[in-house]
Amino acid sequence: MTKQEIKSSEIFDVMETWAPGFLAYNWDNVGLQTGSYHKQVEKVMITLDVLESVVDEAIDQEVDLIIAHHPLLFKSLKKLDMDDTKGRILQKLIQHDISVYAAHTNLDAAEGGVNDMLCDSLGIEDRQTLLPEYTEKLVKVTVYVPNTHADEVRNAISESGAGHIGNYSHCTFQTSGQGTFMPLEGTNPYIGTANELEFVDEVKIESIVPQPKLAPVLNAITTSHPYEEPAYDIYPMENKGITLGVGRIGKLKTDVSLKSFGEHVKKMLDIKNLRITGDLSKKIKSVAILAGSGEKYWENALEMGADVYITGDMTFHAAQDAWQAGLSVIDPGHYAEKIMKHATKEFLERTYHDTELEIIVSKVNTDPFQFI
Repeated sequence: MTKQEIKSSEIFDVMETWAPGFLAYNWDNVGLQTGSYHKQVEKVMITLDVLESVVDEAIDQEVDLIIAHHPLLFKSLKKLDMDDTKGRILQKLIQHDISVYAAHTNLDAAEGGVNDMLCDSLGIEDRQTLLPEYTEKLVKVTVYVPNTHADEVRNAISESGAGHIGNYSHCTFQTSGQGTFMPLEGTNPYIGTANELEFVDEVKIESIVPQPKLAPVLNAITTSHPYEEPAYDIYPMENKGITLGVGRIGKLKTDVSLKSFGEHVKKMLDIKNLRITGDLSKKIKSVAILAGSGEKYWENALEMGADVYITGDMTFHAAQDAWQAGLSVIDPGHYAEKIMKHATKEFLERTYHDTELEIIVSKVNTDPFQFI
């Protein structure tokens, strides 16, 4: 491991590569909640909620940055009352120089985000977005590289977001050719002599890049390429990228009874109780899921052919209406979103595996409900 300074803004940028802020609903409040973009971070804690008990835990663990799913600040504050719970939380965070960052509906909608985490856990395959909100625009990036550095540049752009098609990565096409250039006065060429025409055996590497990932891919080109001025082209494409949004719908490998699937949900999401509607002996195959509060969207699940809809915070009449329409509902509670804690830790550990950044998961149970 190497010791290096890691600023909070760098960690925010990494989270944005996974869950871009523009995927969040306009009523949401994602990103920095309190703290600084420039703070040096040595220890990060992942939590579902930022309650006072979680902040106390962060203080005790000497945490520099809290990454939460549910925003600390949903509504504008008109006053900062230190006798109020929210005021005490903010006071403690400021006093102990702890920053808070939230990735909420953007992490719900993102590829590999909370809804996909739940699907992966429950074995829901062949899935598509339940509520499409955004379709990625694609560009093609072409870069010209000397043969000696083709592998290095190809790997750099692939690891920065280029060349991902379906379940495949590092998708590129290359052709061989010969490049020419003449270094002029004042240059410091990697190859060649000033004022002499140089011929170099090169490859042209082409790859597909989602528009939001174009900047890091271009940065990868300039940092991995041996030339002072790498040559590259960018072409807009008519092809569409993946469609993102909250919720997923997919299939189970085999038909199972509703009761059996309900027990599977309890086990895989590590919850003691859930609410379920419908005939427990009914065989189900198609499953829709929407992390958090999704009662408003049960009709979308029904229209897309779901046998059962998994979401939290279902009210009596919404559940009754879905039941009468023939759609079973499984409500594991909002706290099922706690699945994001370990998944986010693993994501950051992959990025910072060769640094001394410490990443921990909050052990505080923030579920307000108990069952007696």
